[in-house]
Amino acid sequence: MNKEKFLNDLKDLYEFLDAQKANVNKLISYLENKEYEKLELIEEFSNTLGLELKDDLRVALVTRVVNLRDDSLVQVLKKLGKNEEEIIALQEKAYIFVRDFWQAKHKNTIDYIKHNNLLTPFYQAIFEGVYNVGLKMSLWQSDWTRHIINGVNKELSSMFEGDNEKVMDYLEKNNLLDLGHGNITADRSYSALVKDKENFYSKAYIESFKTQTTAVIDALEEFENSLIEIEDDIYSQKWDYILYIQALIKAFSETQTHLLVERWADVDRAWMKVKSPVQIGHPLEYYEDHYRKAVALEWDIRLTNPEFAQNDHRVNKIKSAFAKIFDKFDENTKYKKIYDFSLKSLDKVQLYIGRPALFFGAEFNGLFSAQVVPNDEVVSKEEGKKIFAFSDEILQTSRAKPFLSLSKEIFGQEFLTEDREFLFNETASWHQVYDITTIGHEFGHILWCDEETETVMNKTGNFKNIEEFKATTGGLVSFFLDENSDEKELEKQVLIDTTKRAVGLMGWMEVDEVQPYYCEGLIHLSGLFESGILDWDETNLTINLSNEKYETLKAWYIQTYTSLANHYLDKKDATSFLNKYAKKDGKYFMPVDSKIYSFVKHYFKRYQEIGQELDTTDKKSNYIN
Repeated sequence: MNKEKFLNDLKDLYEFLDAQKANVNKLISYLENKEYEKLELIEEFSNTLGLELKDDLRVALVTRVVNLRDDSLVQVLKKLGKNEEEIIALQEKAYIFVRDFWQAKHKNTIDYIKHNNLLTPFYQAIFEGVYNVGLKMSLWQSDWTRHIINGVNKELSSMFEGDNEKVMDYLEKNNLLDLGHGNITADRSYSALVKDKENFYSKAYIESFKTQTTAVIDALEEFENSLIEIEDDIYSQKWDYILYIQALIKAFSETQTHLLVERWADVDRAWMKVKSPVQIGHPLEYYEDHYRKAVALEWDIRLTNPEFAQNDHRVNKIKSAFAKIFDKFDENTKYKKIYDFSLKSLDKVQLYIGRPALFFGAEFNGLFSAQVVPNDEVVSKEEGKKIFAFSDEILQTSRAKPFLSLSKEIFGQEFLTEDREFLFNETASWHQVYDITTIGHEFGHILWCDEETETVMNKTGNFKNIEEFKATTGGLVSFFLDENSDEKELEKQVLIDTTKRAVGLMGWMEVDEVQPYYCEGLIHLSGLFESGILDWDETNLTINLSNEKYETLKAWYIQTYTSLANHYLDKKDATSFLNKYAKKDGKYFMPVDSKIYSFVKHYFKRYQEIGQELDTTDKKSNYIN
């Protein structure tokens, strides 16, 4: 097979995945059109959970299957009077149902590739191997969540009455955090705490989840064996894939906790060498675990859009803004070292625009819209980073989402109409806005950091809770400071997108694994209210998108981002920046500003009451030409 035929096969597979997702999205159409007889799957889902199917539950279950998020389901279960223990048990049943549904879809993808003899024997083996390992990862995920998130973490929280700082202090003093490069405390862990009598001990996954990890290792060894006798005739990356899989086997097999970060750094190093359009994703992120940052069980294939062409468009705008902000600071050798570190990382970025093809484990609890990895800055210094962006998938999902009463009540029809006209009719411009806000966000993660930034700034456990704001705002500030006018016509839509997202994130107040995004939203709201874009009078949200307010908001973002960059350069604890905008109020962070506090309380109350209610006053047919 030649490369042209291979790329045509990739295009065929990409279109198959698009059609498969569109088919799943039909569940939303059936919901909107009240074609309940076509929602047998959702009826089966409610029966599995032992719940009576009512309108709000139907919306929540469709959301759980299609968008892989369970925050709507949790709110419905709370309304039904379920206690925490019952909710956790039902979340697990829902996970299994969704896992089995999507794994059947993934099997269809494998069968489609084989039946149509797409790609080469080598890449067919890659897909099959990832699928077989994925089945084991998904089985492990349930035990991982039960032990770490719903077990140890709840016990730690209870021990210190929900005080994160005290939990972090306890973990550090008792040497319960993994050690990273140079034997300093790592910013993440590949181990779990196990209790023996009254004391906790840190144990590698192979010891704390022996059966599950062994099953993954066995599947990885079979995967490796399946590739040995086949050649990669297209990209000549056979040994890069094999060395990557061998590094994974070694990392999962490591028993000594102080060596885990280095073993996984070797995984990341091997992975950075794989540059084909068929990218495997392994455990990389650590949002779910607020305490020890145990890396989640990600496992997937990300397929690059065959029509995507690499370009330096966004990174050059990011670099230009980065330099302008850095020039505001006094000359300082320590600052310059961090600046140069970030700049070198930007220069080594590999960008992949595509969509998820197969996904397992933690990803049945939600897929990312984009990602910049690895998080190991020592590896990034050597090898750079990969940015993945699923723009086609996100556009498809955004167009499929149902219209909700809450959006109409909060934003008003005029704001929504303008946003929906853009979403459904301005495809090229929508991708440009995604490039500014989402891909810009991923580049924004790279700035102002070196290999020890996260560890030093996370002593009180809030680094991630300011890092997401830093990332998004890095992308926005590069847009605001751009001297070229090639994207100027997108100003209003970037403003609408930022406003809509900041408000919408308030619905995630009680969802622990996305707390960093919720906190990000709280900081954005400070700017939106301070600039006068938003105002609140205890009953109504007023939105003013005038040029004057936009200019005020731009100035707020540039000034706030400059202050935040300085905070990073000085490696100050993250909590001191976060607390300017939000502080813990009971279990959750709430705004410091009284007006924003009142709005957030109101929004979340209405989210609980009508968050799963469809808006029948507007239709998608009003926007689709």
